Amino acid sequence: MAIDSHWFAREEYTQRLERVQAELKRRKLDGMLAFLPESVTYLTGFFTRGYGSFQFAIIPASGDPTLICRDVEEYYLDATCIFPDRVMWTDSDDKSALAAQAISSRLGNAPRLGIEMAAWPLSVKRFESIKSGLPGTEWVDCSDIVSRMRLIKSPAEIAYQRKAGKAAEAGMAAAIETAKDGNSEREMAAAICAAMVRGGSDLPGPGVLSSGERAFHLHGGYTDRVLARGDIVQVETTPNSHHYHARFMRPIRVGEASDEDHRIVEKLIEIQDRALSEVRPGVPATVPDAVYRDGVLGAGLRKTYTNKTFYSVGLLLNPNGGEPLEAEPKASWSFQPGMTFHTYVLAKGFGMSETILVTGDGYERLTNFPRQLFVG
Repeated sequence: MAIDSHWFAREEYTQRLERVQAELKRRKLDGMLAFLPESVTYLTGFFTRGYGSFQFAIIPASGDPTLICRDVEEYYLDATCIFPDRVMWTDSDDKSALAAQAISSRLGNAPRLGIEMAAWPLSVKRFESIKSGLPGTEWVDCSDIVSRMRLIKSPAEIAYQRKAGKAAEAGMAAAIETAKDGNSEREMAAAICAAMVRGGSDLPGPGVLSSGERAFHLHGGYTDRVLARGDIVQVETTPNSHHYHARFMRPIRVGEASDEDHRIVEKLIEIQDRALSEVRPGVPATVPDAVYRDGVLGAGLRKTYTNKTFYSVGLLLNPNGGEPLEAEPKASWSFQPGMTFHTYVLAKGFGMSETILVTGDGYERLTNFPRQLFVG
């Protein structure tokens, strides 16, 4: 038996399960298949680094879940999952046939069954193969059930994000320290990763890291490029604790910065402060979103502003980089207490961002680092 390493108290898992089961009953579903790795971990506790293999959870409308996974994951099932029922396949098994048998034995031969159609591990081939073994089943997309519930974080979840925020701060300090003329992006990345791991991150990152021309374009990764005096370095540190994320950006110039550089960054900070001052429960996402867009465009810092300004973060497993809640001009949702977001503003190669928690009357930063243009 593996050592117990549950991420949360058993009561938190059972409360999550009860909420999902109440929704299944409301939709008149006999159960659901949770294929998204975050859904499986959120509802059952089960976590393994091999989550990309054929594994999922059968969530009945009443009773305990069943885990379907590879037999080599038994140690991690024992260590992390709070529910005992499981069906494990070996590499020589017909996995789809085994899965269909497990589903029918627990939910009947002709259930009305929800399934997370939007889950990336559920390929068309996998879905069609499972369907062929359950010809009497009515399939209903329920991709929204768990993903929507995950948007409101519990105090225990937020505690992990606070820890991730501290690791992000350690990583940014290392980025600034190593953003020197003659250092390479790779050397910067090594220092950032080491600092974040020592600071409590479960994965090294480092997140966005690019310099020179690539600093003007999102999502650059580190290369062998050597920094030169005057370069902009775009850095976003993206650590996590128990795979709960917090992240932020700060702008860096190598060796020197002009008065105009400082003016631009100070304007971005002022715009962000005005946008965040609008964040509180009940406020439509479009309100602070418009402050960002109008502020940047009105200041002449960009000709267009097409990217989102807030996106929800929490329990994220690669390849997912964010939860499905974003602020943009057509957003139809409002802020609620317990939501956590990465919110950012970008212009002229400079990025300023924070991870925030929506509180009962406003917001709280989960990342706390000096807000300025840094010169390495």
